[in-house]
Amino acid sequence: MAKNLYKRQGLILVLTAAILLEVTSLVQFLFVRKGLLEEAEGRAQSEMTVACLKIENTSLTVEKDTKGISWAYGDRNKDVAGFMDLVRIMMDNNPVIVNGFIAFREGYFPSEGKWYEPVLSRIDGQYNLHNVGAADHDYFNTDWYRIAAETGDGYWSEPYFDKDGVQSMVVTYSVPVHNSNGEFVGVFGVDVELSWLQKLITDIQPYEDAYSTLVSREGQMLACPAETLSVSNALRFDTPIENTGWKMSIVIPEDEIFANARKVSYIILLLQIFGLILLVLIIQRSARQQKKMEAISIGREKMEEELKIARGIQMSMLPKIFPPYPDRKDIDILASIVPAKEVGGDLYDFYLRDDKLFFCIGDVSGKGVPASLVMAVTRSLFRTVSAHENSPARIVTAMNESMSDMNESSMFVTFFCGVLDMDYGHLRYCNAGHNAPVLLGGEKSLLPVVSNIPLGIMPGMEFKEQEADLGYDDAIFLYTDGLTEAENLAHELFGEERMLQALTGLKGSRRHMEEMQKAVAAFVGDAPQSDDLTMLIIHYLNENQHPEAERHLLIHNDIQQIPQLAEFVETIAEEKKLDHSLSLSLNLALEEAVTNVIMYAYPEGTDGLVDIEAIIREESLSFVITDSGRHFDPTAKPEADITLSAEDRPIGGLGIYLVKNIMDTVTYERKDGKNILSMTKNL
Repeated sequence: MAKNLYKRQGLILVLTAAILLEVTSLVQFLFVRKGLLEEAEGRAQSEMTVACLKIENTSLTVEKDTKGISWAYGDRNKDVAGFMDLVRIMMDNNPVIVNGFIAFREGYFPSEGKWYEPVLSRIDGQYNLHNVGAADHDYFNTDWYRIAAETGDGYWSEPYFDKDGVQSMVVTYSVPVHNSNGEFVGVFGVDVELSWLQKLITDIQPYEDAYSTLVSREGQMLACPAETLSVSNALRFDTPIENTGWKMSIVIPEDEIFANARKVSYIILLLQIFGLILLVLIIQRSARQQKKMEAISIGREKMEEELKIARGIQMSMLPKIFPPYPDRKDIDILASIVPAKEVGGDLYDFYLRDDKLFFCIGDVSGKGVPASLVMAVTRSLFRTVSAHENSPARIVTAMNESMSDMNESSMFVTFFCGVLDMDYGHLRYCNAGHNAPVLLGGEKSLLPVVSNIPLGIMPGMEFKEQEADLGYDDAIFLYTDGLTEAENLAHELFGEERMLQALTGLKGSRRHMEEMQKAVAAFVGDAPQSDDLTMLIIHYLNENQHPEAERHLLIHNDIQQIPQLAEFVETIAEEKKLDHSLSLSLNLALEEAVTNVIMYAYPEGTDGLVDIEAIIREESLSFVITDSGRHFDPTAKPEADITLSAEDRPIGGLGIYLVKNIMDTVTYERKDGKNILSMTKNL
């Protein structure tokens, strides 16, 4: 009886184990399937993100250049040949553009008839200028002409075959064109050949049998594999390209995604059968508990391994090679990041563009995986926005708008963004609720910062930009609150005072970093790390920096003092070795601007002062005219129409017209009760 009972118990145990194993296999397969689906989606989204960024960068460059050229028509007016010379230069710098054209409104050139559309085509490296406007090419009914003219904004057309030019599929980006009087004269556009999109799409292949497509806003195919593909039981992942309205898709066959999972399932099944045979021989009641313990252990190890992988991915997003620019002797940078958990929410980044160092440091609220995801988004936004923007305040503002719109988790980021001019040592920066950096120069001090609010809390916020100047051997020490709030076993904070003390009497970024790490480690001791700790040191070492020179002239609002301007400009021209004609032009522009102030800023009979400041740089010369008179913006006055005769032309506007034509940049602002007119001439 005992033996039969033992056998029955063993049989029940084996059957129970078999059922549990089957259920476990099913659950495991479902989890593996979910994981593989998430992996496939992640790989697809990663590939599409990279491709979309390339497409966006190219299309945004086309948009920027197209709009820039269209604005230039106002200066060229009806000089079509001269305008097309500018189009040729633009096409030389944009290899994806194959045609540049301007389609004039009906009757704008009476001698050309109803249709007049000069097109500059590039075929096999050669340019050809020809007119394609005709009855059989009625561009007035095309979407690129009609929509651009009606909306007054840029428009990406649907794809079509260019039979009059390059004989291939193209899309058109078009913008309205106005002459110098603001009158609509037609539509300027460029044709982008789709072959570069085809190559880009073909190169995207996260799996062997996967393929990608790119369609227009109306669903027309822009790029797809050369062969006709028909895949059943496939997964499709889409992502939009915002500025063009296009949509990219990746199609992945399910068989390819789950092929390895099925192989693993068969292997697991064989192992289960072998395990059941062992259970029949062993028949130990502890097997079930043992399997549970093993499953827990495997799950823990898997989680730890995944966190290690996540940490590696997170760290790979940040610059980690130091010194980062070994060939440059004017900058030394060193950074350190120590997450409190396997992954964290601190970030730093830096890169050089146009001989300016763009850098940032940030701290995401919270810790762990959620903070690491927000950290990755923040770093990507910084790179994306700063690639086309030089102002730290505008960079931070754009990032705040994007992060506020998608901040459903209510997480925020304290952030500090800076742009350092490598030639002049001029630093522009914007703070968003972050700790003030330490300025290490002749004396160490906290950099003055306007707190502002952190990123991601509220859209539409204004972020103030600030400025400072660095000299040779000056350094900036940036950090997150994981440094000053590091705790020891007595729950005391490391604090700003200990931080500043650790930075005393040191030279070199490596010495600063090593001494700070030693000081924190000695203070914390065996206490567990409570927060992510990140440090970034930027050491400015340009011995040949070009300081700005300044000159001042202070006069009264008396027209009799105008002759002093000629001597003022002549002194500067001699110092900069400017030719005589340029000196005369600068003097004319300055006289016109100062005369406007004398005539209109102060009430008649009132004695007022006019401060003229000249800022002399290597590549430019600027005049800043400041007065305390009533609000008067000369740039807001309509420009004189020099095409009219002197009798027909209204009084006024000619002076500012001359100033704008002589100087490269003319801006006005009203600040602290003063009129400030800035004029810059590029040398």
